[in-house]
Amino acid sequence: MLAHKAEEEGIFVAERLAGKGGHINYHTIPWVIYTHPEIAWVGHTEESLKAENIPYNKGIFYFMANSRARANHDTDGLVKVLSDKNTDALLGMSIVNSLAGEMIMEATIALEYGASVEDIARTCHAHPGFSEAIKEACMAAYDKPIHS
Repeated sequence: MLAHKAEEEGIFVAERLAGKGGHINYHTIPWVIYTHPEIAWVGHTEESLKAENIPYNKGIFYFMANSRARANHDTDGLVKVLSDKNTDALLGMSIVNSLAGEMIMEATIALEYGASVEDIARTCHAHPGFSEAIKEACMAAYDKPIHS
């Protein structure tokens, strides 16, 4: 399975045994496939949202349009963001890129703390940077894309 998932479960068990609350949220454990390019996701997928009949918006941004990716000749892949159609809450994110395993953490934190895609999109992202693709996908999910 995933080493980081096992670590979280170990900490949870240790905290419970020590009489402390313990916390684990399986919905916010990121999944990473360490190939080239890497594939990472956290939260819901489109398939799970459809299966649960949850209305959602989708934003996609391709690394081909990201200036840092172009400068580094690393334009394979995309960021896909899924948000609640009514509340704009982040429901899930998928990333395909050589840095996906690192980039997914922004979505993991946002999902854990209940951020909306607008919250992420309105957060300043360094330019030029790969993480700007997350910002752009979030902007596209609430219909305000700039560079798509």
